[in-house]
Amino acid sequence: MPSARRSEHVPLRKGSRLLHLGAMRIMCRLLGYATDGRNLSLEEVLGHEAVVEFREISRIHNDGWGAALLAATQDEPFSKDGGAPSPETENRYYRSTVEAALDPAFEAFARQPARGAIFHLRLASSNIPLIMENQQPFYSSGIAFSHNGDISDDDGRNIVQNSDFPIDKELFLSTGGKSDTAMYFSIVLQELSEGYPLEQAVSQAIGKLRKVYPKSSYNCLIQSRDQLVCVRASGRVEIPPRISEIYKEYGVEKHALDYRAIRYREIKDKQDKQVGVVVSSSGYTQRAEDGWVELQNNELISISNRTGEYSIRSL
Repeated sequence: MPSARRSEHVPLRKGSRLLHLGAMRIMCRLLGYATDGRNLSLEEVLGHEAVVEFREISRIHNDGWGAALLAATQDEPFSKDGGAPSPETENRYYRSTVEAALDPAFEAFARQPARGAIFHLRLASSNIPLIMENQQPFYSSGIAFSHNGDISDDDGRNIVQNSDFPIDKELFLSTGGKSDTAMYFSIVLQELSEGYPLEQAVSQAIGKLRKVYPKSSYNCLIQSRDQLVCVRASGRVEIPPRISEIYKEYGVEKHALDYRAIRYREIKDKQDKQVGVVVSSSGYTQRAEDGWVELQNNELISISNRTGEYSIRSL
C-alpha cells in the first residue's frame, strides 16, 4: 500500500491542518470487525481499495490514529514455557499522534491478521490536548475502547471541566487518558466491575452521561476478549456547518452528508458463508449493494469474536 501519497479523493493543501476548531463538536472515524475466531487482516475484511480510502480520511481526521488487534495465538494456549502460561489470544496495540496517511505503521497493522480489531482516526475537539495520553483506542483491564464524539454542554464546556460529575477516579486513571473519552470509558469500566455484561455496561454508561449531556455523541467501539460492541448514540442529527465546509474544501463534501452514520456489513468466506461482521463510521464508499446496512441511532450491535454471530438491539 502506498504511504503518504496525494489522493484523488482528498486533495491536499499546503500547510493544511485542522487542529484549532475551538469548541466545535467534532467526530472521529471508527472501524472495527470481529470474526468466527479465524484471523483476518483489515485488507482481507475490507479489500485493498476500501482500506486505502479509509486511510485517506486521516488527511482530514489528522490528529493521530490507533489500533487494537486481538488475534488467536499461534502457540499452544495455556502451555508452560518457563514464564507465564502462554495466552489464548495475542494483543497488538498502537497509538500515534501522526495522521494515518503519513504513518507507515498503518500499512503493517492493516495487514496483521486478527479475529477482532479496532481502528480509530482522530479529529480532536473542544480544545482537548493533542497528546499521546489522549490518543485512542484506550486500553484497560483487557478492554479496548474508542469513542466517536465530544461530550460537552450547549456552551461547549467539555465534561473534563465538570469536577462535579461522579466518576471512579481510580478507574479514570487506569485508562491513562485525560479526555472526555477517558471519562466515558471509566464509566463503562465501572459498570463492568459491578458485574454487568459488556452491552449492558455500555448502555448504562450512556444513560448516566445523557442525564447531564443529552445532546452529545456516544458512538463507540469496545472490544473484549470475547466480543466487539458498536453503539450509535448521537444526541444531534444535523450536520455541523463547519464540517460541511471542511469536507467541501477537501473535495469530499458527499461524505459530510452522512457524517453521523454508522454502518455494518457481514464478512463472507469464499463459500459465501457469514464468518463475522465489520462496522464503520462513514467517510468512504459504503454501498448498500455491497452489503452495507446502516445502524440506526440509539442502536447497539454486538458481535462474537469466537463465533462471528451478531445481534442488534435498541439502547
